[in-house]
Amino acid sequence: MNFIKNNLANAITLGNLFSGCIGAVHLILGDYQTTAICIILSLILDFFDGFVARALKANSNLGTQLDSLADMVSFGLIPGLAMFKMLEPFGNELLGMQLPFELKYFGFLITLFSCLRLAIFNLDEEQKYYFKGLNTPSNTILIFGIYYVLQTEIFSKPENQFGTLHISLNLGAEFWLLLTAISSWLLISPIKMIAMKFKSMKLQDNYPKLALLIGAILILIIFKTVGIPLVILYYILISLIFQKQLK
Repeated sequence: MNFIKNNLANAITLGNLFSGCIGAVHLILGDYQTTAICIILSLILDFFDGFVARALKANSNLGTQLDSLADMVSFGLIPGLAMFKMLEPFGNELLGMQLPFELKYFGFLITLFSCLRLAIFNLDEEQKYYFKGLNTPSNTILIFGIYYVLQTEIFSKPENQFGTLHISLNLGAEFWLLLTAISSWLLISPIKMIAMKFKSMKLQDNYPKLALLIGAILILIIFKTVGIPLVILYYILISLIFQKQLK
């Protein structure tokens, strides 16, 4: 019985990793809808492993390491692969120059900085009631959310059957490379980000969380699928507004 109690949270964490592996494979194969389901499942499992560990008082160093390793795939590799896919149509051309390598490999900068962010988080004892930098699940929702919106709102429509060309002409490789750079920087930035962890139940102490929750719900109601990445942009904005309250 003690074995189950001590390892239930770790099993949930491994479920997160398993889901992330499946999601990554399906993203490579172009099945972005299955990947979306896997990301949602990983997000749920990532929340519940910590919840279960605290409820059963089974927190351990092993669990901490497993959590980061699982997140590295679910929320590190998958956004890197999503950017890889978005850069793929541009080949090796940038600003009229032919590079000796394809631009798509720059997408994995997000994976590298996700790894760095997770390592920093494990060593940083400040981030109990807020995040320093954009957390990897939020970054995954942002990057994969953009990819998902492009697939469902542009590529799937008959009038945009040349969806890849459409994106190439209207946004260009420079846009995706800039987004890659911004995403990578946000992961390790010193900006304080709201965490849904409650130091107290006083209303005035939770204004940032309430503003985030209400705004996110309204964005999703109004914009639906397009609202997925917009919620993360709103999250970053609200976090910037409430910097002084995050401590």
